[in-house]
Amino acid sequence: MTEDIALVGDLVARERRSERLALHAAELDRTYSYFDLCNTACKVGNVLSHRGVREGDRLVVDPVPLPESVLTFLGAGLLGAVTEFDADPGRECDARAVVVPADREAEFDLPGGSKLICFGGDPERPDTTHWEQEVWSENPAFPPTFHDSGDPVLRDPDADRTYSHAELLDGAGEAVDALAIDADSRVAVRAPLSDPRTVAAGVLAPLLAGGAVALPNGDDPIDATAAVVAENGDAAEERVLAVDAVSL
Repeated sequence: MTEDIALVGDLVARERRSERLALHAAELDRTYSYFDLCNTACKVGNVLSHRGVREGDRLVVDPVPLPESVLTFLGAGLLGAVTEFDADPGRECDARAVVVPADREAEFDLPGGSKLICFGGDPERPDTTHWEQEVWSENPAFPPTFHDSGDPVLRDPDADRTYSHAELLDGAGEAVDALAIDADSRVAVRAPLSDPRTVAAGVLAPLLAGGAVALPNGDDPIDATAAVVAENGDAAEERVLAVDAVSL
C-alpha cells in the first residue's frame, strides 16, 4: 500500500479509491470509505483553489478532531499549499484561507486577500464560504499536479518551522512499523492535530497502510486497534504510540 506514495496528495489519488473504511468520526457518527475520502479531498482542493489558495500558500485550519479538518489538510496537500493547524491564529490572520467551525465565524475579521471558510453550520456573513455547500457541489476531478517531496506541506506555528511531504511520510512509515498498521487497522487519534507528529502518525500512517483513521469523541471508547497519544499519554487500545516516539 505504501508504494508510489511520495506526496501527501498521493494518499488520495484516484487509484486508491475503494469501499474500504478510511475515516470514522465518532462525534458525528460519520464514516468515509476510501472512495469518499479521495473524492472529498479532491473536491476540497478545488474549493480552496477557487478561493485563491495556490502552491506554497499558507492556510490555517482549526485542529478540531473532525473530518473537515483532516479533509482540508489533504485537499491543501493536493494543491501544494501549507496547512497550519492552529486554534488561535488571531482575529486578523493573514493566511490565504482560515477554516474553522461556523460558531467561530464572528471571531475573525480577515484582511483583504484572506478567505474565511466555515463548516458545521451555515455562515452568517455573505463573504464567508460554506464548506459543506461548496464541497458538495464541487467536481471531484482534480487536475494533475507536480510538487517536490521536499516542499513544505505542514507548518508548526509553535516551533515556527515547516515539514515537507517527505518528512511527514517518513514519520508515517515509522509509525506504521511501530504500531504494526495494516489494511485492517483502525488508528485512534488521541493527540492534538496541532502537533505535526499526530498528523504523521495518527492521520497519514493509517492511510499510508490502507487502514482507517478513527477520530474519537473526547476520551470515549472507539472501535480502534491502535492509538496515537500525547506525550506521557495512555489509551485503552491494544497498541499505543506516544507522539514523542515519532521522528520528525
